[in-house]
Amino acid sequence: MRTLFKTFLVMLIAGLPIHATHADEYSDSMAVFKSAGESGAYFDSAYGYALFPTVGKGGIGIGGAHGKGKVYSQGTPIGKTTMNQLTIGLQLGGQAYSQIIFFEDATSLEQFTSGNFEFSAQATAVAITAGVSAEANTGGGTAAGASGGKNDASTTSGGYRKGMAIFTVAKGGLMYEASLGGQKFSYEAL
Repeated sequence: MRTLFKTFLVMLIAGLPIHATHADEYSDSMAVFKSAGESGAYFDSAYGYALFPTVGKGGIGIGGAHGKGKVYSQGTPIGKTTMNQLTIGLQLGGQAYSQIIFFEDATSLEQFTSGNFEFSAQATAVAITAGVSAEANTGGGTAAGASGGKNDASTTSGGYRKGMAIFTVAKGGLMYEASLGGQKFSYEAL
């Protein structure tokens, strides 16, 4: 049963529109976040950020997500990061999205880059392609706004939570979920 599930999950995620990550994909994703409502303002105040141009997610009851990204300190790339997630709960489908994590100060960036980092709770409002889909934070809270595919959605934010703020932008797919799970990150310096 477990092998069958793993095979299905790999096939589901493999079917998502995931492309090889290259410099243009990072530039394109950064441009989307800079023009996407409130997330654009964080570029001016954040000490650093981790950018994931494409995260693939899929599941039936039990799901998973995976994405690769770069970590920046004051606008300069300093390392590579990988995000993995396992979710359990009511969920069905697959999706692809971009994600950015802003770090308020050197301490929060150091906490993320010190090794394996994990968010204790993750919440998402990504459903179908929308400009700005959700903001989740290390406290597990969310604020969502959808723009019907435009990049002008407003998100309600209490600012940074525990030194971090997360924004996602849907790229494609359809997924229904009410799940509980956490994102785990690994970091490798350049």
